[in-house]
Amino acid sequence: MRKVAQFFKVSKENFKAAVQDDFPGFSDEIIDVMYDSIKKPRRATTGSAGYDIFTPFSFKLAPGETIKIPTGIRVRIDEDFVLKIYPRSGLGFKFRLQLNNTVGIIDSDYFNSDNEGHIFIKLTNDSNENKTVEIESGQAFAQGIFVEYGITVDDDADGVRNGGFGSTTE
Repeated sequence: MRKVAQFFKVSKENFKAAVQDDFPGFSDEIIDVMYDSIKKPRRATTGSAGYDIFTPFSFKLAPGETIKIPTGIRVRIDEDFVLKIYPRSGLGFKFRLQLNNTVGIIDSDYFNSDNEGHIFIKLTNDSNENKTVEIESGQAFAQGIFVEYGITVDDDADGVRNGGFGSTTE
């Protein structure tokens, strides 16, 4: 297998700011514990295509509820590859847990963006069976798969990323 990427944690300051933005009830001490326990994504078996992504804190989602998870991770990716993020198969099957943007796309130039390339995952429990999903801290809730891509022969892209979501269209 060709090795095309490496996962890292974002800085503690970046993680703390991201958590406090969406979860102001978490104390600095709790955020420090969460940061110290962040697990970098990994494959469960040698045959796994997906790298399991773990939540840094526990959460519950009732049907129709949405949450944005600051994962505390970033990834350096070779130029001709992209990381595609999906919910874990079992969670999608059992609870209709879905990413709000259907498939998360992490481009190779995201690593050096202003937010350190911090990967956020926004989920919705789209259950039509009235099922609440509960995810414990440190549990895998999403998976990322590295995919090679090509460009057209007349490609002339020359923009430079300087941010996160939608930054290339601002």
